[in-house]
Amino acid sequence: MKIVSVHEDVVPISSSIRNAWIDFTAMDCSIVAIVSDVVRDGEPVVGYGFNSNGRYSAGEILRRRVIPRLLAAEPETLLAEDGQFEPARAWDVMMRNEKPGGHGERSVAVGVVDMALFDLAAKIAGQPLYRWLSERYGDGQPDDSVFVYAAGGYYAPDKGLRELQDEMRGFLDQGYRVVKMKIGGADLTEDLKRIDAVLEVLDGDGSRLAVDVNGRFDLATALEYARAIEPYGLFWYEEVGDPLDYQLNATLAEHYSGPLATGENLFSLQDARNLIRYGGLRPDRDFIQVDPALSYGLVEYLRIQDMLRAHGWSSRRCIPHGGHQFSLHIAAALKLGGNESYPGEFQPTGGFADDAVVRDSYVGLTETPGIGFEGKAAFHRVLRELHN
Repeated sequence: MKIVSVHEDVVPISSSIRNAWIDFTAMDCSIVAIVSDVVRDGEPVVGYGFNSNGRYSAGEILRRRVIPRLLAAEPETLLAEDGQFEPARAWDVMMRNEKPGGHGERSVAVGVVDMALFDLAAKIAGQPLYRWLSERYGDGQPDDSVFVYAAGGYYAPDKGLRELQDEMRGFLDQGYRVVKMKIGGADLTEDLKRIDAVLEVLDGDGSRLAVDVNGRFDLATALEYARAIEPYGLFWYEEVGDPLDYQLNATLAEHYSGPLATGENLFSLQDARNLIRYGGLRPDRDFIQVDPALSYGLVEYLRIQDMLRAHGWSSRRCIPHGGHQFSLHIAAALKLGGNESYPGEFQPTGGFADDAVVRDSYVGLTETPGIGFEGKAAFHRVLRELHN
């Protein structure tokens, strides 16, 4: 197998919505197509990737560093001992001559290509990614469906309590049982009204509602909200303070008995390990949300899984951020606790296959070889334009 060419571009995933920290009016996303010399049905096999949502495109790093290194590599250096294409070998090539630290946009760029490489490898093998991954990195018996929750509840112009309730009812109608909403973008009094409004839709069951602060709070505000929401018994209280403020998280864990969730803005093994060492998280109830697409890809995510096991964490306590097909395959293959879903946002990149059906907050996986972007018609058209 030889990589013939690599193509990258940027697509908008903009929206008028906002969370407690940013709005999404200028949000965009890098996309990549890796064309191989393997031909099936008269066409080259192509791997596709993109950088999830919540981080801007990383085109400059892709064009100047990551892609040139990959194209310059001798083809045999990207193969495993059995002669099969091995994305982990490509990861080493992409990170050549990069200094330790500095995780962030670099990790996003590498993650885009890593996704495309795994898509390519599974397609060449003729398997859906989750089965290919399970045979190599799991126990060979992947989950046949994955728990998913519907993320929404953003702040938006002209979006009042009634509109928020209608949005959540729409999620329930689509088959989701657990939903998530944003808080921290208004004051506590207003946010409690919003939570109460959503709980009306959920028949008062707080265990079906997660709330997300997107890193906005200082410690005093985090604790003030914690005292106010603890009686609700929520599904989780997410990313309450700055992602790297491990002491804030540890202090919060001492005072809030309910589940906490964080990690979507930690982009390396080292940062995730520091969270486990110093963030006070409790492996019996809390959740790790590292997004493989943003954190150097699956190669790094596998290292994070090894670290978590060494610290006594179950893979079931991991529910990745992002709401995309790549993490869905990873969740099934590695037996994670679930995956995020964005039923109405971040198109055309976000979401699962067009024919995916959610039942009682579980979704099955496609049998299409690779990640299955071909099953997302609007996104596949965009991806094909990269190399045709």
